[in-house]
Amino acid sequence: MNKQLTWLVIFMSVLVWSAIEPKDPFTWFLEVLPALVALPVLFLTRERFPLTPLAYALILLHCIILMVGGHYTYAEVPVFDWIADITGSDRNNYDKLGHFAQGFVPTLVAREIFIRLDIVKPGGWCNFLSLCFALAFSAFYELIEWWLALLTGDNAEAFLGTQGYIWDTQSDMAMALLGGLIYLITLVKFHDVQLARFNV
Repeated sequence: MNKQLTWLVIFMSVLVWSAIEPKDPFTWFLEVLPALVALPVLFLTRERFPLTPLAYALILLHCIILMVGGHYTYAEVPVFDWIADITGSDRNNYDKLGHFAQGFVPTLVAREIFIRLDIVKPGGWCNFLSLCFALAFSAFYELIEWWLALLTGDNAEAFLGTQGYIWDTQSDMAMALLGGLIYLITLVKFHDVQLARFNV
């Protein structure tokens, strides 16, 4: 089984599991929608602009995070309920994992595109602008959550996943920032080795 097929089998398996009796079907759709959008984009660009194996792996991981959150709703993922019980927290923090990934993965993908299309030379400015892209994406996602809440009222409560925390929006963006920074600190050199295969 080649890597592309393995990727697709994992994606579809988790998607099908996620869609079976989700906690809230409307929330499931909202949470899984970014993964459903990513799938055809990756398929259509796989020949003309293939990404590094690292990018594909992390995009898949991010999609899985979205699908798990969609199945249970972000506020009710069982493992994170257990973690909350152990730590004495009064909220399920699975949404923070999602927002961490929302910074980590887009920073990597933005940096890869910037370098390969020669938009920004590798180095400090490239890293900074990649992080800025991820933060802009995170902020835009928060705006989407707000607009959906205005349009659908109480139906979007599980999608928002604030759990009564007044600083939820700000902490979500802070987690995206942390995710992007962690990528830049830990994986840039490894990513650069894979990028070198594209003669960049």
